[in-house]
Amino acid sequence: MSGFNVLRTAALAATVALVASCGSADSEPKAKGKGQGGPIQVGYVVVQPTSVPVTTELPGRTAAFETSEVRPQVTGLIRRRLFTEGSLVRAGQTLYQIDPRVYQASANQASANVASAAATLEAARIRAERFRPLAEAEAVSRQDYTDAVATQRQAAATVAQSRAALETARVNLSFTRVPAPITGRIGRSLFTVGALVSSTQAEPLAVIQRLDPMFVDIQQSSASLLALRRSLQQGEVAPATAQVRLKLEDGSDYGYAGSVQFAEVTVDQTTGTVALRASFPNPQGVLLPGMFVRASFTQAINTQAFLVPQEAVTRDPRGSATVQLVGPNNKAVLRTVTAARAQGRFWVVTAGLKTGDRVITQGLGRLRPDSTIRAVPANTPQPVRAPQGEQGDAATKKGG
Repeated sequence: MSGFNVLRTAALAATVALVASCGSADSEPKAKGKGQGGPIQVGYVVVQPTSVPVTTELPGRTAAFETSEVRPQVTGLIRRRLFTEGSLVRAGQTLYQIDPRVYQASANQASANVASAAATLEAARIRAERFRPLAEAEAVSRQDYTDAVATQRQAAATVAQSRAALETARVNLSFTRVPAPITGRIGRSLFTVGALVSSTQAEPLAVIQRLDPMFVDIQQSSASLLALRRSLQQGEVAPATAQVRLKLEDGSDYGYAGSVQFAEVTVDQTTGTVALRASFPNPQGVLLPGMFVRASFTQAINTQAFLVPQEAVTRDPRGSATVQLVGPNNKAVLRTVTAARAQGRFWVVTAGLKTGDRVITQGLGRLRPDSTIRAVPANTPQPVRAPQGEQGDAATKKGG
């Protein structure tokens, strides 16, 4: 019986020793795993100020470069229409023929009046010339000679009046052929053959529009324009040539660039905007009057802006842009910046950074403000570690 007790005591001692050894093995790998954490490795870029265009995108409407209403200048019936609706017409091309018979008769009558006045003038001239030597010889009275000269001058004035009337009649006759005032695309004819038209009517016969080049009228808020002018005066931005690009109604880019021609000198009281007008070439006729477009153009150059990769900029709950910087003592520093617009794959930062700041672009997923970090240039290979919990589990399995 005493021998059995000795054997049981030995077995219990061996079991306790085995459990103690396993517990020691578990605690040692966990301590080792905890020591493998260390600083977080992050990648950074050094930012420098650069020249960034201040681009503005605004809505606009297209307008014809020239618009002309075709109107009759005499009264009469339209006998012929000499153009195809929607076609290109040239300046001076005859578009309508108005019945010319009445105006031709007036021109003929005016021509006959000129001939009659010229004959009267010739008779008065000869009579005055005959009276001159007779008046010098006192064969006739000086008054008769004076009356003869006056009659000659009256006849000359009548000739001038008749010629002016003839010119008027000829002009009215020419108005029976209605020409195109400008070169451009003509719309539909608002009057048909046989319609009676007059110079006092309200409606035009047709409308011609010149579509190459084309105008685009852009509306910019007066507040934005004031801010731009203030920045220019303070030297924050430099002026730039206002080259304009268009985005059409279907979202496609228009293939030609335009230029700003002028800005209105008054502000629209109802909208608070200032109208800008740009000119665009339109050789293929893609732009039509009245189209809605979006115009983007560079109004200035910001010479002190920073281009920060988009992956480095985040937004806080209030919508403010923030970046993480490599701070003193290898600590991560959270910085609020002003990033109002993007350019390509960068945010344009206009405030909050200074030359030489190291902006963290890699390793942000595990980073917290004031974390201890190990900063390396961006695109340096980042170490891949298993999560802390997985490291401990692996160590436990190895110890078991």
